[in-house]
Amino acid sequence: MKSRLAAVTASALLLVGSAACAPPEKDSGGEQTQSGVKAGEATSAADFGGMDGLIEAAKKEGELNVIALPPDWANYGTIISTFEDKYGIKVNSLQPNASSQEEINAATQQKGRSTAPDVFDLGQAVALANTSMFAPYRVTTFDDVPAAFKDREGTWVNDYGGYMSIGYDSAKVPEVTSVDDLLKPEFRGKVALNGDPTQAGAAYSGVLMVALSQGGSVDDIAPGVEFFRKLNQAGNFLPVDPTPATIESGQTPVVIDWNYLNAAQSQKLPSWRVFVPP
Repeated sequence: MKSRLAAVTASALLLVGSAACAPPEKDSGGEQTQSGVKAGEATSAADFGGMDGLIEAAKKEGELNVIALPPDWANYGTIISTFEDKYGIKVNSLQPNASSQEEINAATQQKGRSTAPDVFDLGQAVALANTSMFAPYRVTTFDDVPAAFKDREGTWVNDYGGYMSIGYDSAKVPEVTSVDDLLKPEFRGKVALNGDPTQAGAAYSGVLMVALSQGGSVDDIAPGVEFFRKLNQAGNFLPVDPTPATIESGQTPVVIDWNYLNAAQSQKLPSWRVFVPP
C-alpha cells in the first residue's frame, strides 16, 4: 500500500481512530528516516528525529486516505479541515458512512493501490479481530494512554468512547425512562438502530446495552437479541440506518446510538432528548 507517513502524522497529532494505524505496505517502505529505518517501517516520531521531521516527510507525501469518518461524527469534519489547513496535506475521505467491517473489507479490496485507506476508525471488537492488518506505531501521547486502552506494541489505541443511549424526539414520542418503554404502542415504527450489529460497533453495542437491561451480560447477549425480536414483532423496530438527516426530517424519531452522537442532534433539533440507561 502507499507510504504511511501522512497516516502516521494523523495518528501522532490527532489520535485519529480507535485503531489509529496504517495497513502494511506493499513495497520496501519508502525513504530512510533520520534513524536509518525505512519511513514505512517507522514506529514513532523519534525515527524521524522528532515531530518536525515527521511533518516534513508527511508533507512530501502530500495526501492521507481516511475511511468511515462522517463529518458530523466526533467532530471529524472540523478535525479534517484543520489538519489540511495546518499541514497542507490533502485528506481523501473514503466511504464516510461505512461500518467497521466495511472498512476492513475496503482495505483488503484496495490493497496495493493508492486509494487504500491509511488509517482506520474501528469499533474495538472489529479492531481486535483484525490486528494483523495494522502497523505498529506509538503516538506522541502513547505513554499517557492507560494500558487497557492500547496494544503495548502500538498496533492500536482507543482514543475516544462513550455510553450507549436512546435518543428521541420528545415532540413525536413519549418520554423514554427505560429500555422497556420502546415496546409500547406509541413507538410503533419509530425505533432505529445505528447499523448492522454483525458489522457495526455502534449497533452491536446497542444490542449489548439492551441485553444488560434485560438481565444479560457481556458474555450473554441473547436477552438483547430476544428484545429486538419482540421490538420487531410489535412493529416498533424501524429498519432504517439513522443519520443526522433522518433525525432532522423526523424519519427516525428514536435512535439507539452512542450518547455523544445523540447529544449532538439536540443542537439542530431542540425537542431531541437523550436517555442513558443505568
